[in-house]
Amino acid sequence: MQHYDYLIVGAGLFGSVFAYKAMQLGKRCFVIDRRPHLGGNLYCEDMEGIHVHKYGAHIFHTSNKEVWEFVNSIVEFNRYTNSPVVNYQGKLYNLPFNMNTFYQMWGVTIPAEAKAKIEEQRVEAVARMKKQGISEPRNLEEQAQLLIGKDIYEKLIKGYTEKQWGRKCTELPAFIIKRLPVRMVFDNNYFNDKYQGIPIGGYNVLIGRLLEGADTRLGCDFFAHREELEALADKVVFTGAIDEYYGYRFGKLEYRTVRFETETLDMPNYQGNAVVNYTEREVPYTRVIEHKHFEMFGAEVDNCPKTVISKEFSSEWTEGGEPYYPVNDEKNNALYLKYKELADREERVIFGGRLAEYKYYDMHHIVEKALGLF
Repeated sequence: MQHYDYLIVGAGLFGSVFAYKAMQLGKRCFVIDRRPHLGGNLYCEDMEGIHVHKYGAHIFHTSNKEVWEFVNSIVEFNRYTNSPVVNYQGKLYNLPFNMNTFYQMWGVTIPAEAKAKIEEQRVEAVARMKKQGISEPRNLEEQAQLLIGKDIYEKLIKGYTEKQWGRKCTELPAFIIKRLPVRMVFDNNYFNDKYQGIPIGGYNVLIGRLLEGADTRLGCDFFAHREELEALADKVVFTGAIDEYYGYRFGKLEYRTVRFETETLDMPNYQGNAVVNYTEREVPYTRVIEHKHFEMFGAEVDNCPKTVISKEFSSEWTEGGEPYYPVNDEKNNALYLKYKELADREERVIFGGRLAEYKYYDMHHIVEKALGLF
């Protein structure tokens, strides 16, 4: 058996970037993953010549030039711009909330009219709260109406949020929606970041190149062979769930998860956009992803005769499922801090990534964190 400088548990983005930088310094890395593929949630499955985001839409965006230049030094990224659309009772609205949204909602055509309409509805929200003797919003519903008014809240926020969290908006804390992007321009670009795109050839190319030169083992459960695996390396980089690492000694952290119903359609173009959100509470899924639009543009779309869509459903996480979003409420954050105290005492273990740090990260944050270690 070979000996390594690092055993990296998890072949997702954090583990892959860490391995790449460590190998540049001449370190030997052994990367394991319990799944049958590399890439973690970035993994793409090839269907009909389309790179299907198996674990949901992943769009790389950042304003950090160093991060952008780093990922593009591994693989060139395309020009994809995230411009999601909302479907509410068959009517379409643009996201983020911008002049197109306000025109679609109220027929206003200039920023002054949009601002006046929003302010009118904000004043109504304040009046409702005062009538109930409330000075500060008590829940997400009151907070959202205070920020954007009743019309947009009820059509574009309420149903989607309740499906996403599995709870009524009146039962969700106000801090979840402390800010809402409101733009008084006709610009459908969802992100404010300077750079965004998808790796040309898909995320599997990015991960494959990051892990070139590393020894890898798939279908390998760290916890089933822990003693043997830890003996193979001087240090461990752990990217899995921190509570599982410590045997759930303080209890289990909670997550939200998503599942996907994916189907191939015998048509070149289903919805004309990569992401369409469905905000009616009665529609069981939160959004539909049409994967080809991440990497195919213009005539390329019609030249590919089939398309692949995924309907996304949000639910509570149960053991055996894929933990996606940490439930960062007071109870869970307090529990995480107990595990973090243990992690901070570890001398030969580095914890990194959303599961190990019990925190939702965008991809550029993960790259930034991993690069920061070097």
